[in-house]
Amino acid sequence: MESSRLEVRLAASEEDLLASQRLRYQVFVAELGGGGAMVNHAAQLECDAFDPVYDHLLLVDPAIDPETLSHVVGVYRLLRSDRAAAFGRYYCDEEYDLGPLKALNRPMLELGRSCVHPDHRGGAAMFLLWNGLADYVLTNRIEILFGVASFHGTDLQALKMPLAWLHHHHRAPDALRARARVFQPMDLVPPEALDRRAAMAAMPNLIKSYLKLGGFVGEGAFIDHDFNTTDVLVMMDTTAMSAKHRSFYTRRVEV
Repeated sequence: MESSRLEVRLAASEEDLLASQRLRYQVFVAELGGGGAMVNHAAQLECDAFDPVYDHLLLVDPAIDPETLSHVVGVYRLLRSDRAAAFGRYYCDEEYDLGPLKALNRPMLELGRSCVHPDHRGGAAMFLLWNGLADYVLTNRIEILFGVASFHGTDLQALKMPLAWLHHHHRAPDALRARARVFQPMDLVPPEALDRRAAMAAMPNLIKSYLKLGGFVGEGAFIDHDFNTTDVLVMMDTTAMSAKHRSFYTRRVEV
């Protein structure tokens, strides 16, 4: 699909929010088999109690009438630490003990529900969303980015190589190492038996992209049966990014 007309902005209307929930339904429920207590199958909306307190970063096709709820073709859900404090919790609190991160007392941003419409995958869409995310981070002086990233499915035998690769090569420093509450060990393959090619082939593109940005993962995975996923907590310290990582994160996409 042509990307030149796409725009990145925060949700600014009820139609924007509903369209983002419609896209999330298409990806996480219809495509990947997820679910949840607040999923509205009749209206085809994937929603939860956190939606009202998040900012919703959208990739929008302005040529599509918002009333169709089809104008949003990419989404990232963003929760600043000041809003989380007022609300009382992060989404990730349900899966991980975020005590080590909270103890840092630094401006943080929780990322979640990242998805792109199938027609726009493989092109500039994700980079456009990252450009918008970079602007948001700079504007709000965010220092720590974190959020759950998911492997599709809960078959640990099929996921043992990428999970073990993350455990042995990309665990966060102690100060950032949040631990899964319902703990699923990730060291399912010993270091000497790791196969990097097999691990990367089974690694979701979003997680690989976070690793390119210098991201780390927490201690242990979390099996999310509602969403039919195996989750890892990814963290990034923007103040510690190398010049290489920072340029990858903030570079502008020519479309």
